Formats: sequence, structure tokens, C-alpha cells
Amino acid sequence: MQALHDLKDEDLQGLGPEAVAALAQQMLQRLRQQDSEIRFRDAKIEKITFQLARLKAWKFGAKTEAMSAEQRRLFEETLAEDEASLQAQLEQARGEPAPPPGASDNQRKPRRRPLPDHLRRVEHHHEPDNTNCPNVECGKLMTRVGEDISERLDIVPAEFFVHRHIYGKWACRCCQCLVQEGALPQVIDGGMPAAGLVAHTLISRFVDHLPYYRQEAINARSNVHTPRSTLASWSGQAGAALEPLYEAHKRFVLSARVLHADETPVAMLDPGAGKTRRAYVWAYARGAFDAVPGVIYDFCIGRGARFPIVFLGAAEDGGRSWCGTLVRDEYKAYDSVMSAAPDRLAAGCLAHARRKFDELLRDGGKSAVATEALQHIARIYRVERELASMTAEERLAGRRNGTRPLWEGLHVWLGLERGRVPDGSATAKAIDYSLNHWATLTHHLLDGEVSIDNNSIENLVRPWAMGRKAWLFAGSELAGRRAAIVMSLVQSAKLHGHDPWAYLKEVLTRMPTQLNSRIDELLPHRWVPS
Repeated sequence: MQALHDLKDEDLQGLGPEAVAALAQQMLQRLRQQDSEIRFRDAKIEKITFQLARLKAWKFGAKTEAMSAEQRRLFEETLAEDEASLQAQLEQARGEPAPPPGASDNQRKPRRRPLPDHLRRVEHHHEPDNTNCPNVECGKLMTRVGEDISERLDIVPAEFFVHRHIYGKWACRCCQCLVQEGALPQVIDGGMPAAGLVAHTLISRFVDHLPYYRQEAINARSNVHTPRSTLASWSGQAGAALEPLYEAHKRFVLSARVLHADETPVAMLDPGAGKTRRAYVWAYARGAFDAVPGVIYDFCIGRGARFPIVFLGAAEDGGRSWCGTLVRDEYKAYDSVMSAAPDRLAAGCLAHARRKFDELLRDGGKSAVATEALQHIARIYRVERELASMTAEERLAGRRNGTRPLWEGLHVWLGLERGRVPDGSATAKAIDYSLNHWATLTHHLLDGEVSIDNNSIENLVRPWAMGRKAWLFAGSELAGRRAAIVMSLVQSAKLHGHDPWAYLKEVLTRMPTQLNSRIDELLPHRWVPS
């Protein structure tokens, strides 16, 4: 049927008045419908534009400093999802491509990073079906003068495959002897999994924080039956195989002159009581400025001083105790740790002192003392950031000229303010924390290799906080120690830029045949990908 808007005068000739009136009515209804659709579209565009503007206001006006790390992560992820969704709706409503999220009005160029060069490229060539000149007066064969390339990132879900090891049998018909190559040693002797699958199970559990029941369900999507009890058994055997490497890694970490220490609670199942009890993971890392980083975890059933004393060693151990500078918070147990061996020096954490004043603002809302204290501390941190890339000698000289006067000014100001606030108040407690621990807080002014705070180890403890939300609890003390072994190696591997799976796969492949005298070759800081 011919469209109403395409009708011409000659098309109306011969039609009666009733037919012309009917056509006019149809055209009027059509115009009204189009007008309604345009108004609806404009209203939708206006609504989406308003939502985008409100989203941007939330984005830049949200008080993210008042959120926890988990809330902040969820807020940022949700904001990105909502912005992308609204931009897609706006594009659909307008019927034309919308600018990418975050693009400015004057410049619409995308800012995405180039795709990594090491990724496999699958090329798809697109050429015209006919390469003759489209000009009918010419029709000659055209010449290829260039190309445009666009790249899109894709993924193939995890693929299971089977290694078939075929051992040929060779017999001598004269001597009646049989020769056959011996079976290759495996980390799980006589079991089904290869080293790559065992490494994947450990990484999923201790890096990606996937419980075994979720791994079982994921594997089942590929028609691979791996009961959670089987996955747990693989992890147990792998943890036992990695224990010698863990001990070698411990020796490496404790060879540092400057150590950071921290502890975090982890729930541990207590089958006898039918509930969980509180256990602790103690973390020790080489100095924040150490050129060769490393971290090691120790799973303990308590938080008492005896656990770090045993780990670091004591004077009565016959010279096997660690000595150096320990950067830690002011938890009382560390006093016993410091006195357990000679030549141990304590360094404090400015971040903890800062936190006391920050809590005043969060709890009370307004505090002139807290605000000014945070400004003093911010000036110290500003100088420390400029010194971070220097050598220890240059950093010490920079602190002598740059931050020592700031510390001296802060000390005088804290003393004056302490005399103005009542004893027992929250402000007095915040000031007393800094004044009572002044010697340890300023120890870094005497040693350029010592950090101003303990933030580096707190960041390395964070994976345990993420893990306990996924696992809920450690199944036993042995399970906790096994987790500490795996986490120590893979987190140290990440510090050196290694792919945790690639590192663990090669370690598990080589461990059954690695000589004890050469075990250090597999340590994260010495490992080189094949």
C-alpha cells in the first residue's frame, strides 16, 4: 500500500468526498501518533539526561571517605554499571551513538589502554566482494592502498584437557629383557590432576577466594566431576609438598634488617565445641623500601606474644633469632617480642596515630584539634612521598632537612594542646597515643630504610580479610597453616609481578624432583618464567 505522505494530487483524482475525508482523517491520526512518539522520546531523553546528571553529582559529591573499603568498591562498581546503562539507553532513545562514559563535551576520544601485546591475536580479514572500480565509466581493477585495524577483547572460558602419557615397552627377543621409561614424578602421585589443575585449584581457593563447593559447581559446567572433598585433598597434598619451599622463603624474609609485622583475626572451626573460635594470622614482610620484597604468613591459634617470639626466634635459640628494626603498631605483645632478643629496635606507625585523630572527626563530627593534627600529619606525608624513590642515605638526609622540623613542630603543638584538654577525654587519648610513643613514631628519622608507617604490611594482610568473607572460617589449624603456606608464596610472587598460576604450576611440576640444595631456585624472588 502506498504511504499516505507519498500521495500526489493526481492520486486523489476520481475519489469521492467521503474517501478524501477518510484519507485526511488517517493522515491526521498519523500526525498525532508521530507527535506523541516524539513527545515520549523527548521526555525519555530528558529523564535519562537528568539521571546521568544526578549520577555525576553522586560520583563527585559522595563522601567515600566515610565508607568502608567494601562499600567504596561496591559504590564505584555500581556507579560504572549505572552510567554505562544510562548511556546505552540514551543512545537507543536518540537513535545515534552516544559519547563514551566520562568523555568531555569538547573531546570525545576514548582513553582506554592498549590491549597487551602478549595476548593471542585472531585475525579476521574484511575485503570488498568486488574490487573493481564502482564507477561504471571506469570499472578497472583497484589497488589496495592500506587498511584500518580495530581490536576487540574476547575470552575463552577455562578449558579442561587431558595429558596422555604413553610409555613404550621395548623387549629384547634374544635376552628376554624389557625396557620402559619410568613414570614421571607428580606432586599428587597416582592421582588424576596434573600440576596445572592443582595450581588452578589453589589459586581459585587462596587468591580468588572461591570455596571448594563453588569450584565444584564451576567445573561441573564442563562435565568434569570434582567433588569438594577431592579438591580439598589435592590442596592438602600440595600444601605438604610446598612446605620445604615455605621454610626456605621464611629464611629469606627473615634475612631482612627491617621487617614489618601485623596480625589479623580468622575464624577457625572447633569441632569439639560445635562452633568457631578466633585464630590469628601473623604477617611479616621485608621493609617497604627493600629492593627485593617478600611476605610470609604464620597461622596461629592465638594473639599472644609467644607466637611471634617463636617465629622470629629468641636469644636462647642459640643465635637463630632475627635481629633488626621491627615496624609495628603499639599492641602490647610486641614489647615482649622486642625484649626476646638483643639488637631489636622498634619503629612505630604514623598511620595509627593519624587514625586516632580521624576517629575524633568521625565520632564527634567537629574537632579543631583533630583537624589541625591531620593538617600537621599531611604535611609530613607530603614530604615523605617525595623521598620515597630515593636511596636510604638520600632519604635520611631529606628527612633531616624536610620532616624533622615538622615533627618537632608537631611535638610542641601536641604538648600545648594536651594541657588545654581534660584528662580522660577522647581528644586527650588521641594526643597521648602520639606523645607516649614518640620515640618509636620518630625512629624512621634515624634510619633511611625504615618506613614512616605500617601501611605496606596492612595491604598484604588484606587478602586474608577478603578470604575470610568467602571461606567464613578455616576448617582446622592444619588447614590454616596450609593456607599460610600457599598465600605466602603466591602473594610474594605477585609482589614480583609474576602470574600466580604460572608460578605455582611450575613450582608444583618441579618440586617432586628438585634437590633440597637447590630449593632456593623456586623462591618467588628468584623464579624466572620458562
